[in-house]
Amino acid sequence: MAKDPYQYFRVEARELLDGLTEGILQLEKGDFASEGVVRLLRLAHTLKGAARVVKQPGIAERAHMLEGILSTHRASALPLSKAQGSALLLLLDEISAHLADIASLAPAGNESAPKLAGAIEPTRLPPDEPLETLRVEVQEMDTLLQTLTEAGVHLGALRKSLGTADHRRDLNSLLLERVDGAFVAMRHVTHRLRLIPAQTVFATLARSVRDAAQTLGKPVAFEASGGEVRLDANVLASLRDALMHVVRNAVAHGLESEAERIALAKPPTGQIRLEVLRRGSRVVFVCTDDGRGIDVDAVKKAAVARGLVSSAAAKALSADHVIALLGSTGAVGLTTSSEVTELSGRGIGLDVARATLSQLKGEMHIHSEPGRGVRVEVQVPVSIAALQGLVVEAGGARVSIPLDAVQQTLRVPDTEVAYSLEGDTMVHAGKVIPFLPLALLLRRAGSDGSHFSHRVTAGNCSAVVVQAEGRSVALGVERLLGAANIVMRALPGVVQADPVVAGASLDADGTPQLVLDPAGLVAAAVRYRSATLPVATQGPAQRAPILVIDDSLTTRMLEQSILEAAGYQVALAVSAEDGLVKAHAHRYSLFIVDVEMPGMDGFGFVAQTRADPVLCDIPAILVTSRDAVDDRLRGQQVGASAYIIKGEFDQMLLLQTIHALIG
Repeated sequence: MAKDPYQYFRVEARELLDGLTEGILQLEKGDFASEGVVRLLRLAHTLKGAARVVKQPGIAERAHMLEGILSTHRASALPLSKAQGSALLLLLDEISAHLADIASLAPAGNESAPKLAGAIEPTRLPPDEPLETLRVEVQEMDTLLQTLTEAGVHLGALRKSLGTADHRRDLNSLLLERVDGAFVAMRHVTHRLRLIPAQTVFATLARSVRDAAQTLGKPVAFEASGGEVRLDANVLASLRDALMHVVRNAVAHGLESEAERIALAKPPTGQIRLEVLRRGSRVVFVCTDDGRGIDVDAVKKAAVARGLVSSAAAKALSADHVIALLGSTGAVGLTTSSEVTELSGRGIGLDVARATLSQLKGEMHIHSEPGRGVRVEVQVPVSIAALQGLVVEAGGARVSIPLDAVQQTLRVPDTEVAYSLEGDTMVHAGKVIPFLPLALLLRRAGSDGSHFSHRVTAGNCSAVVVQAEGRSVALGVERLLGAANIVMRALPGVVQADPVVAGASLDADGTPQLVLDPAGLVAAAVRYRSATLPVATQGPAQRAPILVIDDSLTTRMLEQSILEAAGYQVALAVSAEDGLVKAHAHRYSLFIVDVEMPGMDGFGFVAQTRADPVLCDIPAILVTSRDAVDDRLRGQQVGASAYIIKGEFDQMLLLQTIHALIG
């Protein structure tokens, strides 16, 4: 088969058109300074030159017209007018249509391309072709990857044969080590090149929003974030059309007219935001608008009219069920529009999105809040994803945690962890969060997970604080091995992976290495937390608060969390002196006092309260790291009701002691 003569031109032209589209849309908003116009002129000039090289005068001529309009705009020093913006985007449409026609030519290529001489219909959308940002095509990357894999097999055989040779063993080992390293590096780069950033489709989506808003006469602003997330080109190409329909639906159905928004005391310009996130082995596109929300009654009527539900069943449906119906595969052709327009009326938009997600084995979730807008969440699994990961060692295994989910790494002394049968905790950033050894979640610690307490035998350990879906958990690990750029592949369907596993990558030695899912880690930690804390028998109104006195913020926060979870009210004091002031100002049911504090210590506080006729009946628990017999005896002598050692601190023991003292 003859080589496609326009192969690389189409790739370059598509990149140039994306840059021009993005820049022109920015110009329409008045965001670009003169240097932005200079950049657009450079892009147009490059496109014109490339088109002339491959003998495409139709494209070259339109690129020249782009230059003319942009030059006039630069010379005027005035904002880009709507007429100029429309003319520029029309030229881009025509060039896109030319590229589509080039792609449909026979492989032999007809350089004269006579069928391109006529005018191009101005309303055509950009061609539906694979998204490529490289100077090579995806198929070539696959071929290269296959070749490298085969080379790896041959290298493995060579390694075995050389490994049995006695002569030049050291030289052979060194050679194999270097070849292995180079091979793995090439494989990593090849995998990464197979991926493209999500921002590749942002310009197309922004253009779709702009055109829909102009057609309907609505002022709309579009924002996108998370474009650095990289995913498989074929997945992103398939998602592009689905996302186009999602954002156009937001303009047509979600956002009110300017007059309606003003009457509702909303900003006159509607807002549409797209955020791209990575959740384990999935990439999530979240589209939100600040419009009117979904008209639930209108959806019910449309569903009845389409025969999807009976009238009686529709009346019984809750708002959530009605909204879920929009995302279901059975809602083909469902629309709330009363008339057919260029943008809506046939229910095709959501049909396309649902069909695309079905092919990709993805999901769509829709949430609506009346008067405040709609949130459409599109999730797709990805076969390959590039990300930065934190490599750690836990339970004898090396695993990676996506770096964007890591809040902090730190050393955790044993005294900073509160141990109990129902789950261990520590304080981070002023909040009490679950703490657990990562080895337990990897099922490498010999635990069946039936109970969770796992003391750190070395006295302290490294911990990784992971956040997902608004919650955090601290994971104890043996070693932090540093950050690395990794390429994660989804596990084969036949592998029944634990929810904490997102996929796998290859380390520098070519050994498979698990990549963990932050959401799965947090969910697993929460599952291990027991819900069997003793609950106070009396309501808060019938019992005075407990006063916790400790100069350590960590200890205060831990104890406050434990007590409040058990139903007690808690007040805090930062010193014994502060505690005495508060004890005389308010009535408390119990004092929990640290022993070692600057100024007056815990023994002194308890002694003073026992001698005070107003405070002498309030029990006091001493909590300290001092475990000597003399200290315990002194605690009894000053009148403490209980003495708890921090090194043996157990939530259940503390709560049982409190329950015995005050109920």
